[in-house]
Amino acid sequence: MFLPTSTVGRKIMMAISGQMMIIFIVIHVLGNSTIYFGTLNAYAAALHALPFLLWTVRLIMFSMLCLHVWLGIVITLENGQAKPQTYAVTNHLSATFAGRNMIWTGTLIATFLVYHLLHFTVQVIMPQSSALRNPDALGRPDVLMMVVQSFRHASLAAFYVLSVAALLLHLMHGIQSSIQTWGANNDQSKPYVQRAGTAAAIVLFLGYAAIPMVIVAGLLK
Repeated sequence: MFLPTSTVGRKIMMAISGQMMIIFIVIHVLGNSTIYFGTLNAYAAALHALPFLLWTVRLIMFSMLCLHVWLGIVITLENGQAKPQTYAVTNHLSATFAGRNMIWTGTLIATFLVYHLLHFTVQVIMPQSSALRNPDALGRPDVLMMVVQSFRHASLAAFYVLSVAALLLHLMHGIQSSIQTWGANNDQSKPYVQRAGTAAAIVLFLGYAAIPMVIVAGLLK
């Protein structure tokens, strides 16, 4: 993989990798939303019926994640070296809370992603509810049952909601920042880009947080 050596090149690759993962996040939440129609098992079975496509997407997303993490660390270190002085008063007028804490929300998201994969993909967490061990009436892995039984635990549902809250903060800055990397950063367009990025982040947060919330509330069985 080509790794950029210039600051501008790194920021462009950061934007590309981030935007590719945003596309995946959108597709993933749309797929997860089939749970409301009782078709989550059919959706999961359709994905696994295309193993080449599934693993291609997984490998691409893993590569984008690794690249994004590496670039995030490098850019953060570069920014720190460019401003080595510590000031008594720090001016945060133009920097948002989400923007100042990207490295930390990113770390929380990475930690959550490992747990999420172990839980719902590898299925070694709460194995008694594993979809692979519990087929549905049609003999398919019962993903719906696995998700519902998992999120009946309020503590687990809360953990997932807090984790996607970290994703919300990361996307609130990341979406508008990645768009601005392509030049949409003038005084006229910047407020619209920021509002659109915030709105998109909130919609994605609600899409992901709604599932554990409605299950733990007993609205989805």
